[in-house]
Amino acid sequence: MSKGSVLRPWSRPGWLLAGWLLLIAGVIVGSLLPSSALPAPSFTGIDKIEHLGAYALLSAYAVLLFASARAQALAALGLVALGISLEGAQAALTVSRLADPGDMVANLVGVLLGLGLRWTPVTDMLRRIDTRLSEDA
Repeated sequence: MSKGSVLRPWSRPGWLLAGWLLLIAGVIVGSLLPSSALPAPSFTGIDKIEHLGAYALLSAYAVLLFASARAQALAALGLVALGISLEGAQAALTVSRLADPGDMVANLVGVLLGLGLRWTPVTDMLRRIDTRLSEDA
């Protein structure tokens, strides 16, 4: 990894960054769709699980994508800010959706869970696989 590099040295870091940004765009679009465009909830509270899962995925992806703890923390803060902003935008920009503090909490918990990936061997394992696959290509 070059000194000062923000992204981890994956074989195709630009593609991984683009994928992360597309996932963020998907969360933004999904958060601002009218409720009539969304499937009916199968049980009470499923939206909290969806929020937690989406933000855990985005945060874990950031841990895999960004090289330094500082960059990962900034990404996490950005995701928390995004979640809060989207809740406000739902109230301001849609007629069928409301800001929900419970969703904000689920987003925050998801971000924290995703950050937990930093302290596991998963990133190193995936880097080794990436290196082997890029050598074979």
